Amino acid sequence: MAPVEPLVGYTVAITAERRREELANLLTRRGATVVEAPCLRILPVEDDGTLRADTVECLRKPVDYLVATTAVGIRGWFNASASWGVGDEVHAQLEAASIITRGPKVKGAVRAAGLAEEWSPESESNAEVLEHMRTFDLAGKRVVVQLHANEPRGLVDELRRLGADVLALQVYRCDPPTDLEPVLRLVAQVVERKVDAVTFTSVAAVDQLLAIAGRSAGQLLDALRTDVIAACVGPVTAAPLQALDVPTVSPDRFRLGALARTVVDALTSRTQVVEAGGHRLEVRARAVVVDETPVALAPASATLLHALVEHPGRVLSRAQLLEQLIGDPAGDEHVVEVAVARLRSALGPASPAVATVVKRGYRLAVG
Repeated sequence: MAPVEPLVGYTVAITAERRREELANLLTRRGATVVEAPCLRILPVEDDGTLRADTVECLRKPVDYLVATTAVGIRGWFNASASWGVGDEVHAQLEAASIITRGPKVKGAVRAAGLAEEWSPESESNAEVLEHMRTFDLAGKRVVVQLHANEPRGLVDELRRLGADVLALQVYRCDPPTDLEPVLRLVAQVVERKVDAVTFTSVAAVDQLLAIAGRSAGQLLDALRTDVIAACVGPVTAAPLQALDVPTVSPDRFRLGALARTVVDALTSRTQVVEAGGHRLEVRARAVVVDETPVALAPASATLLHALVEHPGRVLSRAQLLEQLIGDPAGDEHVVEVAVARLRSALGPASPAVATVVKRGYRLAVG
């Protein structure tokens, strides 16, 4: 029998617009239930005149340094420049400049345009770019920084503080999605803990999700601080969440494949494995793997099993289980009996794992 995929029983949300299908495929191949809720639309700004005006300004005097931050951004700028008939001038301007590329993808885009980078950081972070730039005397130097979407301008501000004459090129902008309903549903799912992890691939997605959440933003943050994992593609994306006291997980390499593996590691660390009723139970968020056979669980069954697994071998009273199931220890005990019956039915051959202790309650029959 093939091993059960590691994310079976877990639900993961995607907030990105770009390449969300690729990330969704990476997660579903690992067994996850995926919720797609793009929190933004990334739109080129070439039509509103701003980028064109900035490009004309770029051509006005020699460029000493170009900081290229994203492949899609640098390609977008080169393509837009060509469409305006100034592509050759931009290319000639940059041939004489020192080009710094923030990572291998943008490095490839620069080389594809017939240009060559001088340096690229190992960490692919703005912090390392800035550290490198501080080794130069930037007073009066012309530095062009290509930004993507609503990227934080901390790098731009720091370069200006170092005396550089900085021109920030915003190649794309981020707008809210045309349909807010998927995002509003995601907010409710996170607040209700029906999602186990939320992935973020840009600061703009973080900002837009919190903005769309509105009055529910506090509850959303509470969930992300406690039960729901915030998985970010890198430290730049993680920074605004961390500033709000939200713990995050990120891969060492800022790639979608690495992000998917990080999600796997974070969620599988929550999987609990017990031997009960003569069977091996691998308890996940909304499923249990019984002797290598995955079994989907209804919400009440999942809640009940998690409560029992949290206290293996200990008897939990009906009042304690009612508190877990409906938040009222004085509720109708029939609710517990129904939930136990359904859990045993779902467990099948492993149903003896849930033992009745007469007049006291139920326990997980471990050992």
